[in-house]
Amino acid sequence: MLASVPSRRLDRQAAHHRVLIVEDEFLIALDVGETIEAMGLQIAGFASGRSHALALAQTADIALVDVNLSDGRTGPELGRELAEIYGLTVIYMTANPEEVNQVQNGVLGVLTKPVMPHVVEQSIDYAVARRTGGIASLPRELHVFQRPH
Repeated sequence: MLASVPSRRLDRQAAHHRVLIVEDEFLIALDVGETIEAMGLQIAGFASGRSHALALAQTADIALVDVNLSDGRTGPELGRELAEIYGLTVIYMTANPEEVNQVQNGVLGVLTKPVMPHVVEQSIDYAVARRTGGIASLPRELHVFQRPH
């Protein structure tokens, strides 16, 4: 993600959302964080593994979670826990989307890496809209999981 995202104003309700970035590749995490901050949102924290992500979970509303983290392939279970236990809106960001393509309880969906900044922005807009009952376009790059009926 080399392109920059211009800063823009969010409505008051959206601007209070905090995003947790769970990514073990430092430069990717920083790049995603820069995009989030340019949107006017706050970063709840950066985590490279499961235990650190869980420690930060109570301070976040939305989480971007990689599948393979510093402590192994813990992302799929971590995403489920963040959604079910802490109520976060979770989006997986992974080069291996087939590893999470099944229905995930509470998890919004998956983005395939590499992810361009405008796709991160659109996906976060969509996640905020889902949390607040607002309206946002579904980015074509975001594969949304079907919710069980």
